[in-house]
Amino acid sequence: MERKYNKQAKLNIRKGDVVKIIAGDSKGSQGRVLEVLRDKRRVLVEGVNMVSKHAKPNAKNTQGGIVKKEAPIHISNVMIIDGKGKPTRTGRKQDGNKLVRYFKSTGEVIK
Repeated sequence: MERKYNKQAKLNIRKGDVVKIIAGDSKGSQGRVLEVLRDKRRVLVEGVNMVSKHAKPNAKNTQGGIVKKEAPIHISNVMIIDGKGKPTRTGRKQDGNKLVRYFKSTGEVIK
């Protein structure tokens, strides 16, 4: 069902979360989320899905050449890792007057 007012999707993974890759070429590896691309439903994970890009010489990279960098991976291919190192699903619940995320497997509040 499409959201009525806020058209951007509400995603369960945020910048800074430690995630495990559950599908694709990098399956089994884990890393920290560097960026969440909400409109494309993709995430950049540190050290995962590395690609080679040809870069022109510029002020930052005077030599130019081939640069290795992370490419976005679809958000359905990652799962957040709980305190014990296992991939788990997340939920939201009221904690007093504040809405917090929690691990569904342990019930522990995230951050």
